[in-house]
Amino acid sequence: MKSLAPRLVLFGLIVAGCGPSVRGDGVLRIYTSVTQDTVDAVLAGFDPGIEVEVFRAPTGDVAARLATEERQGGILADVLWLTDPLSIQQYEADGLLEAWRPDNAGALSPDLVTETFFGTRLLVVVAVQQEESNAVRSWDDLAGAGLAHAVVVPDPGFAGSAFGAMGFFALSDRFGFDFYRRLAGHGATQVSSPGDVITGVAEGRFVAGMTLDGPARSAVANGSPIEIVYPEPGGIAIYSPIAVVVDGDRDEARAFVEHVLSVDGQTAVAATGWQPVRSEVAWSEESGPLVFPDWSALFDRQSDLMGEYRSIFPG
Repeated sequence: MKSLAPRLVLFGLIVAGCGPSVRGDGVLRIYTSVTQDTVDAVLAGFDPGIEVEVFRAPTGDVAARLATEERQGGILADVLWLTDPLSIQQYEADGLLEAWRPDNAGALSPDLVTETFFGTRLLVVVAVQQEESNAVRSWDDLAGAGLAHAVVVPDPGFAGSAFGAMGFFALSDRFGFDFYRRLAGHGATQVSSPGDVITGVAEGRFVAGMTLDGPARSAVANGSPIEIVYPEPGGIAIYSPIAVVVDGDRDEARAFVEHVLSVDGQTAVAATGWQPVRSEVAWSEESGPLVFPDWSALFDRQSDLMGEYRSIFPG
């Protein structure tokens, strides 16, 4: 296997802004919002025989880069590996993703497979609260008057997981956008990322907030004074999709997708704290009740959803 050093150097360069200039030049380019340790772990077991460049950034920044590239003549990425289905579906609607079926897709639940993108890991949006505060038992508690000015939430325009959660609440008969109106009305603070939520609660600036299970578990394991809650009716389960961009280095891009969905790739995903999508890959983390967004009902509504949210929580 080739040394990983060139890949890691390229990773650092592209994040710093030294991006590629052409496609089809024998370089596999992966644009992703997946956590860096997960990307590194998966790449460690992948050898396409060519150079790999990775642009890793939050969902909003990946979208901004892709929009800039489109304006400048065309997307340079070969693979998109994003956080939630809503973030990638618009690229499918715009005809930017290749329709194909990976061999390893047969091992996935049909709910994680579309014509152009495929689930790679499960993320769960949960609540965190200060230790022994017992402040949150349901999502209604998070948005209730009892926690006025003490709640923190991530921005769905920045974090794909927050966008997925927003989709769940928006279409729920129980919650709707009134959930966010109640949060805003009771003085909730919006921050950029789920990690900012964890930090704010751990530092005592907030009593509770909405975040992701994986980083929250890592924080608890490292001694952070927070508790994880799967609020009633459940943590919001979101799948992280991957797709091949049309007209790129197709063979290498397909090979990478196959690797991510393989047992070895999924084992690497699980080792970095995310629930794998293959049942034969071990997953022993404690969880709680889960609810699932209706992705098919949410597709093609991203702009409307974001507009409604921004009328409540401006960017």
